[in-house]
Amino acid sequence: MMKKRPQPAHQAVSDAEALAYHAEEPAGKVAIRATKPMATRHDLSLAYSPGVAAPVQAIADDPDKAYDYTAKGNFVAVVTNGTAILGMGNLGPLAAKPVMEGKAVLFKRFADVDAMDIELDAKTPEEVIAAVRCLGPTFGGINLEDIKAPECFVIERALKEQMDIPVFHDDQHGTAIIATAGLINALDITKRDLKKTRMVCLGAGAAALATLHLVHCLGLPKQNIILVDTKGVVHPGRNEGMNEWKEQWANPKTKARTLQEALDGADVFFGLAAKDALSPEMIEKMAPNPIIFAMANPDPEIDPEVVARVRPDAIMATGRSDYPNQVNNVLGFPYIFRGALDVRASAINDEMKLAAAHALAEMAREDVPDEVAAAYQGLKLTYGKDYIIPTPFDPRLMSRIPVAVARAAMETGVARRKISNLEAYAERLSARLDPFIATFQGVFAQVRMLPRKVIFAEGEEDRMIRAANAYVAGGFGEAVLVGREEIIRAQLEETGQELHEGVQIANARLSSRNEDYAIYLYERLQRQGFLMRDCQRLVNTDRNVFGACMVALGEADALVTGLTRKFSIALENIRLAIDPKPGHRPIGYSVILTRGEPIIVADTSIQEMPDACDLADIAEEAAAVSRRFGHVPRVALLSYSTFGHPKGDRVKNTRDAVAELDRRHPNFEYDGEMSVDVALSMEAMKLYPFCRLSGPANVLIMPAAHSASISTKLLQNAGGVRVLGPLISGFDRSVQIASMSATAADVMNLAVMAAYNSHA
Repeated sequence: MMKKRPQPAHQAVSDAEALAYHAEEPAGKVAIRATKPMATRHDLSLAYSPGVAAPVQAIADDPDKAYDYTAKGNFVAVVTNGTAILGMGNLGPLAAKPVMEGKAVLFKRFADVDAMDIELDAKTPEEVIAAVRCLGPTFGGINLEDIKAPECFVIERALKEQMDIPVFHDDQHGTAIIATAGLINALDITKRDLKKTRMVCLGAGAAALATLHLVHCLGLPKQNIILVDTKGVVHPGRNEGMNEWKEQWANPKTKARTLQEALDGADVFFGLAAKDALSPEMIEKMAPNPIIFAMANPDPEIDPEVVARVRPDAIMATGRSDYPNQVNNVLGFPYIFRGALDVRASAINDEMKLAAAHALAEMAREDVPDEVAAAYQGLKLTYGKDYIIPTPFDPRLMSRIPVAVARAAMETGVARRKISNLEAYAERLSARLDPFIATFQGVFAQVRMLPRKVIFAEGEEDRMIRAANAYVAGGFGEAVLVGREEIIRAQLEETGQELHEGVQIANARLSSRNEDYAIYLYERLQRQGFLMRDCQRLVNTDRNVFGACMVALGEADALVTGLTRKFSIALENIRLAIDPKPGHRPIGYSVILTRGEPIIVADTSIQEMPDACDLADIAEEAAAVSRRFGHVPRVALLSYSTFGHPKGDRVKNTRDAVAELDRRHPNFEYDGEMSVDVALSMEAMKLYPFCRLSGPANVLIMPAAHSASISTKLLQNAGGVRVLGPLISGFDRSVQIASMSATAADVMNLAVMAAYNSHA
């Protein structure tokens, strides 16, 4: 039986949910895919024998050719022996595998670096060194992870000396780089001179010592740094708990022996220790405008609320995502390796780390891009006390940090490949990742800042229950499950879940609001043949209608449904209680997530056979959706013909829709009729110099719902791309309808989208 671990009070997900996530087929979080065609005999001959002979000989003649003919140049090993897993300690290499797979996923998600997790059954530094040293021919870099101190120092130092590829212990250097970036800006805001700044660091583990090293490289004198561990201040002559790495920070000038004494008059506190290690009395003694980085995870050394009360003049950072100024390693390691790999660096040196820190600091001082600002509505992302570090989902990270790292690698002589045009390199980097993913994650962050109450209409369904739990646990707001409490409780017991305290249950038949909802419906529907008893029956028996009434009357912010009935039926139920937004046309749309800019396709689900005016309305609504996601809409009204050829009766609606938009003068680019291959290709557009679009379309208006639905479903099931949707826009209250086959995660994502749209 699995040993149950204590659940932190703030935990965002339950153990049951996490286990279900990891167990869903295919198990785990990583896989391998072929990057070259494997469809024909000729393909196989090129991929294996006899085709591999040529690159084999080329690499034997020139080892650097391995970067040209194999995946080595984009391949990183994520290595651990499991001796320091997260905050859980020495649980062994096999238990570390979920964490290492997660790290590999982050490499891919944020910087398009392919990573393989390697868990070593190696107990001594010598065993780890011997095993990792042999991996050099396979990988372009080594990311050490979750190896306890001080063994991690020994291992990293030896491997850096013995290998000619980058070796980077992220637990040390990732934290150091992000914290240093934040410190640069905090010093700037408080107008401090680095040379005269006094710092106290609590904690003497891998991350703390690496951070001290990097801020010293930045220019902070050693005599201005006091290191404190569990035994007190590290000073010359102290014997207890000392080692060669702590000795470097033994400050001969201080007479302080406790943390409280050390903090008297200090400018900066860096905490990499444990929860509640810092008291209000301690920070009261610090200098004016103190800089407090309480970076212990999962709980900081002191709560930001306490700091705000005791020292409102402080600049505060933590390792937590639910407070401003998160020191998050994902801002660093993916992009640092990206830059190092792209110049085929032999090492990641201090100059490259500082370059990354300075690039991060500079980013935070600039105007935030529209797509990030749009996704973080309600959060002031302006350089200042509460914004000294960029957000993890800022798409500029991909084009800024690797460039800075690559430049530093070339300047310091560790690059084996030169990039002559760094501006072109930055453009190529931006194109590697899908910007919509960053925007969508930003949507999540924005909802966390402005939580919303969402109705989960089919509350007796297991997927709805899990989605509601995940929504509340994720910090997005409150959830209401519409259903019979005894059925919901039985589902919970059967699946081993517990209902989150932020999830309510509403039984439609027993609700005290039934009469009010029925009166509301009757006033709307009496001239459509509905009697009062019909409205009462709808409220009592139809959960979609009941939930829609709650949202319509302002008792909740949004609704999600769809698991138990078809989209059209669910939509019909909802429309009984909720009207279109004045001046808007309700539409269904899907988002095609490609490696380039995301593409919105409309109308996929509501207007079955739109006429020209309908198509113009759909175009305007879809363009507004594109803007909400932070993009500049370029709208193509599609047909099988392009600007009159081939001719046909069925293109008239599309052509007339363009004329209708001409009459309306909307403030976005549009053109048509055109075929999809022209709409998505700048090269094809050049054949039509009169085309009004300045680039490939990112909003596609289909001539009918059936073509939209067929296209998106075909792509979703056979096209190798992800399709999000169908989603809904244009109603006076925010609703989303899932497909009947949707997973709990799909429902939760739709709930967040519904919550996000309720802000508009």
